[in-house]
Amino acid sequence: MSSSRAQEKAATRRRILDAAIDVFSRRGYHQAAVDEIVRASGTSKGAVYFHFASKEAIFFAVVNEIASLLERRVDEAIAGQRGAVQRVTAAVEVALETLSRHRKLAKIFLVDAIGMGPPFAERVLAIHQRFTELIQRYLDQAVAEGDLEPQDTALAATVWFGALNELLVRWVLDEEAGPEALQAKIPALTTILLRSVGR
Repeated sequence: MSSSRAQEKAATRRRILDAAIDVFSRRGYHQAAVDEIVRASGTSKGAVYFHFASKEAIFFAVVNEIASLLERRVDEAIAGQRGAVQRVTAAVEVALETLSRHRKLAKIFLVDAIGMGPPFAERVLAIHQRFTELIQRYLDQAVAEGDLEPQDTALAATVWFGALNELLVRWVLDEEAGPEALQAKIPALTTILLRSVGR
């Protein structure tokens, strides 16, 4: 495949995903129709089904996109930090800042993907586990470096993920709350999370 053809396919896929983000965030998964995504993307039904086998596949491509973006940004933020306090502060800040700037994606990721039946629940749980393991990895590193006392980091990571998830869900559902309302909670949240692991 030529380079220009590959770029064209990638651009079409990107348009479809951008349209899907808009349609899913406005209509929800069940009310959204592939035809709406086709119209919003300015493509064709054939193009949509070339890239995605079903509406479910489009939805999970969107969910995986925000998950990958968030994971990448958290890793980048933590990489330049030393010590448990600096790492957790950087991770919380970048997670909340990223999702506050991508509210439509956050709604799909945190709200729309929940409660959609067993096939969806399994995939959503896998993404939750991915982030819990990311948190645990950095907690384990803090223990190994002596910044934290030895402890059940798997349980701590689950608690941290739960706290972040609940805070974000409440913010997404409160349409009057802007990004600043979420970001204002960072200092207190960081303090609570650190205290939960003995800092």
